[in-house]
Amino acid sequence: MKRFRGWALGLLSLTLGLLLTTVVASASYLHTATSFTQQSVNEGDVLVVLVPEDAGGVRVSGWSDATTDHVKRAMAAADFEGKAQQRVEILAPADLMFARLVLLGVGNPADLPRYVAEEMGAALAAHIQGSKAESIVIDSRLVTNPGVNADVVSAIAHGVELRSYRFDRYKSEPAERPGQRYQWVVSNASAAERAYNQLNALAQGVFIARELTNLPGSDGYPAAFAEYARQQLEPLGVVVTILDREQIRELGMGSLLSVSEGSQHKSHLLVAHYKNSDDERPIALVGKGNTFDTGGYNLKTNAASILRMQTDKAGGAAVVGAVKALAGQQAPVNVVGVVPLSLNMISGEATLPGDVVVAGDGTTIEVANTDAEGRLILADGIWYAREHLDARVIADIATLTGAKVGALGTQYSAIFSDHDDILATLREAGELTRERVWQLPLDGYEDVVRSRIADMKNTGSPGAQAGAIFLRHFAGDTPWVHIDMAGSALIDSASGIHPEGATGYGVRMLTEWVKIYSRQH
Repeated sequence: MKRFRGWALGLLSLTLGLLLTTVVASASYLHTATSFTQQSVNEGDVLVVLVPEDAGGVRVSGWSDATTDHVKRAMAAADFEGKAQQRVEILAPADLMFARLVLLGVGNPADLPRYVAEEMGAALAAHIQGSKAESIVIDSRLVTNPGVNADVVSAIAHGVELRSYRFDRYKSEPAERPGQRYQWVVSNASAAERAYNQLNALAQGVFIARELTNLPGSDGYPAAFAEYARQQLEPLGVVVTILDREQIRELGMGSLLSVSEGSQHKSHLLVAHYKNSDDERPIALVGKGNTFDTGGYNLKTNAASILRMQTDKAGGAAVVGAVKALAGQQAPVNVVGVVPLSLNMISGEATLPGDVVVAGDGTTIEVANTDAEGRLILADGIWYAREHLDARVIADIATLTGAKVGALGTQYSAIFSDHDDILATLREAGELTRERVWQLPLDGYEDVVRSRIADMKNTGSPGAQAGAIFLRHFAGDTPWVHIDMAGSALIDSASGIHPEGATGYGVRMLTEWVKIYSRQH
């Protein structure tokens, strides 16, 4: 067995002790380091100066006239005005103990959107990683308002970290991870560090979601996913409960149970509860955790499609990541994450097309297509959040339908709800984090999941609406929203705040939405 860096292999006995499989241990996500100071730092490999658009020239404390003149001429040659995302680089700047000087425009800092600052940090990280620089000093003192300074600095640092993540646990000789030391010269070190710590907790949530999504099907199966999440969440004060196949069966959740019956890795239900408020009833986040999707007997026959099916657990990963982020931020919320976990395979025990299963609420479901398994497991997850956790609102998130990608592409997630307040707060969270959402209609589609032989079936047309109509049934009278994030779980090449691979999409939006919704309700 190969030795993989940064993680260990353990053994888990399943199926009466006859089957031994590997359990994935936690990985180290970053090698970069971040610190804050109010003192000038006069040497390093790269000096970055944040320049507002109205700075009226660039002169930093301690610079000589020769340095200032060199910078002035370079700015003029590059038409650099300090507009947001403008960047100019000066090699061997006069009289400075740095090999490179980078001027980074921040526009009007008070109006700089958080997501733009994060994109700037990601672009800076990618630029730096293309050099041999190890020590990077970022001087932000031209952004003079202390509160604005802290917000801008923390958002740029957040972007640096998000871009610097690497998934390399399966590389026998992995390339060196980005290992730069970032020193931030700020106007108020304690304020900047507080703002940074909040976004660093958010980044840690994104990283666990990326890690879980990236895991191959044979390593990220239901029990392993649940155990990995437990190890990450319990040290933060999150109460974690993991239900196995027999407990799921005893609760009558036959819809969830049915999807994994063809696999040696049976269905599980992960429940992660973080309570740090006086709210008696929790906000519930329910994420699809289908750890690999062959399609079952409605087998996926496209090689490129099935190769990406470890990402079918990205909704569940986003829920775990959001709970981790909120706990790491010590946010004043009562939130519970529910992740129904399955592995959709083919065997003599697998569910057949046309079979009828019974969900936890007693609804009978005709399995018209075994490849529409996500809504089968989410149905029991949503019902569990309503019936056993007394959720005051439920948001489910899933890589659910190709129809959503056909309708909206990957720039927006589709959202479905009958509740205007939920829709408005989700839009706000989406705009803040640039994980944007667009409402699709429910009205008029009530009959698309009608079955001839059961209460309902798990398919219908149009596909995105059919999935949403199906799931709405299991929320009952509880306020509910469905988020179809299909197409957003994985990218083939680095872009913006994302390195190649799993994006961790949904963590940032859900984290902000829980806080916004909690404040308003």
